[in-house]
Amino acid sequence: MNASAVPVWDLWPGGIEWQPMSPRLRTVWVLRSLLNFLILAVIAAVPLTIWLGWDGLLWALGGYVVLAGLRALAVARTVRTWGYAERGQDLLVRHGLLTRRLSIVPYGRIQLIDLSAGPIERMFGLTTVQVRTAALGSNTEVPGLDPHVAAALRDRLAVRAAEVREGL
Repeated sequence: MNASAVPVWDLWPGGIEWQPMSPRLRTVWVLRSLLNFLILAVIAAVPLTIWLGWDGLLWALGGYVVLAGLRALAVARTVRTWGYAERGQDLLVRHGLLTRRLSIVPYGRIQLIDLSAGPIERMFGLTTVQVRTAALGSNTEVPGLDPHVAAALRDRLAVRAAEVREGL
């Protein structure tokens, strides 16, 4: 097999134990999507009802059900693609269903580590770790972690980043 025929995913770092996101993240993202689609359906229902009468309202609700169902399936599959791993010199974060992404964050480039949780995440006991680096506008997220896991990850990343900076 020549080098050009090898999928890029086979060239990624091997032997890594990926940490998955919490299964509750799927529920959080599906709920968030359903709320967003409901707002769009209500906005679409007003002009459709004016133009088409009550049939327009039925079209808006039918469209909502179809789009929300498709989005829920996509979100459920997307959550399974997320994972993170800590190596000696960097943090790896992978995700993506159609467009796959692998972010490699060297500990020495980490400048800020945030923990965040919106209202829906808090209802389900989840937290997101946001890692900002020296690169302008660079932000890597690890969503869907239990709060104690997120806090421990934040602390380990902060310690490793400080160690690498002290060694420079």
